[in-house]
Amino acid sequence: MGIFSRFSDIINSNINSLLDKAEDPEKMVRLIIQEMEDTLVEVRSASAKTIASKKEVSAQISKFEREASDWEAKAELAINKDREDLARAALQEKKKCEDAATSLNREFAVIEEQISKLQDETAQLQEKLADAKARQKTIIMRQKTASSRLEVKKSLDNSKIDNAMGRFEQYERKIDDLESQVDAYDLGKKTLNDEFAELEADGKVEDELAALKKKMQAKSSKAK
Repeated sequence: MGIFSRFSDIINSNINSLLDKAEDPEKMVRLIIQEMEDTLVEVRSASAKTIASKKEVSAQISKFEREASDWEAKAELAINKDREDLARAALQEKKKCEDAATSLNREFAVIEEQISKLQDETAQLQEKLADAKARQKTIIMRQKTASSRLEVKKSLDNSKIDNAMGRFEQYERKIDDLESQVDAYDLGKKTLNDEFAELEADGKVEDELAALKKKMQAKSSKAK
């Protein structure tokens, strides 16, 4: 593929579309950047050669214009010396120089147009290259994140995890049974703290009973 054909393909391509269709976006973005960088080097080299051609053509135009001016001066000299034949020959040479300069001026205009287009397209390529490089890290990070999430999803859907969770639940039930058995052995047995707590509770009940009796007696006395 030629330089300018590949260059045009890259300029007109939609990077987002390429990445959406790619099976491996990380690989695709690396290839796009490499292709852009390689093309940019080649285009800059072509631009340098075109600019050199422009300078060469410009120098040739100046040379023919100077020669045309010299032949015109010689024709004037020949007329002054009554040498019409020499004047005619000088004017013919002048015409050749002018024709050559005109042809080169047309070539010069074409070269300038090519340079202008190259400059515009190179600017577009540089802009796309900068955009691709700026997004390269983000694209790679997104791909790695998506791959990691996919692995997690696959692991969660794996029956091994379900089996493991089932075994955990079995162990928990066994521990619950053991704890229930321990509680059953302790059922009905009173500790020293339990007995003191009962004494304190009994004392509070007796105090409340005595207070209630006293209250009732006071009401009865008032009624008499």
